Amino acid sequence: MLNYSFLHIPSIGQKTESKIWKNGIRTTEEFIESQIKSIPTKTRDKIISHINTSTSKAEDPHHYYDNLPSSEQWRIFERFQKNTAYIDIETTGLSTYRDEITTIALYDGENIKHYVNGINLDDFEDDIFQYKVIVTYNGKTFDIPFIENFFNIEIPHCHLDLRYILKSLGYSGGLKSCEKQLGIGRGDDLDGVDGFMAVLIWNHYQRRNDKKALETLLAYNIEDVLNLEYLMITAYNKKIQGLPFGLGELEIPPKKDNPFEVDESIVNMYRPFSY
Repeated sequence: MLNYSFLHIPSIGQKTESKIWKNGIRTTEEFIESQIKSIPTKTRDKIISHINTSTSKAEDPHHYYDNLPSSEQWRIFERFQKNTAYIDIETTGLSTYRDEITTIALYDGENIKHYVNGINLDDFEDDIFQYKVIVTYNGKTFDIPFIENFFNIEIPHCHLDLRYILKSLGYSGGLKSCEKQLGIGRGDDLDGVDGFMAVLIWNHYQRRNDKKALETLLAYNIEDVLNLEYLMITAYNKKIQGLPFGLGELEIPPKKDNPFEVDESIVNMYRPFSY
């Protein structure tokens, strides 16, 4: 998609980009080889100069992310899909300053990683910097500020927040609502498990050192990041459908097996308290 994009170039807005496309010019390479009479020569030369700069920075997602309008930053996903981490956190509450992270799930399309407070949570600090792009749901408001405050670090990654991308496509509500709207579910074993119940399950684990409770919480946390991949690819494919030229859709890979199982007795114990 980035080869077809002009919006990251200074002074080019959506009208100019649309004008370029309507003139039959689809890619930046075609622009260099073509002439558009309605674009002055000096402006055209500046555009070509920026295209050449973009070519030299093709592997730097920030070059595009920082210069694209926020509503169009999704365009970086295809090129940097292999360097993307889907992340989600669970916490003891909603306060960035009073509460703590309990677990973090990270998925990169191949590997599932999990981090647990009191066991290996600090490993996340090193692992997250192996990636250039992160995908979350509502992470700009919650997950990333919480992580940055908790670890006292900065997460400078290009950040695609599906809450806003999906909303632009007409899908709103929480993560689970968007999942249902787009045709994926979680199964009966995770039905009714939400952020509040996740706190109760964590507390149960802390009080009783119950490994089944921890595994149930991790199963819930990891399910979030596995579904984020499906949602991100689906959103990307829907976005490119609205363009005036045909681009091949990204393939949605088979969903990875969740390495943890839900203990129904734990869920049933706290289900009445989650509604």
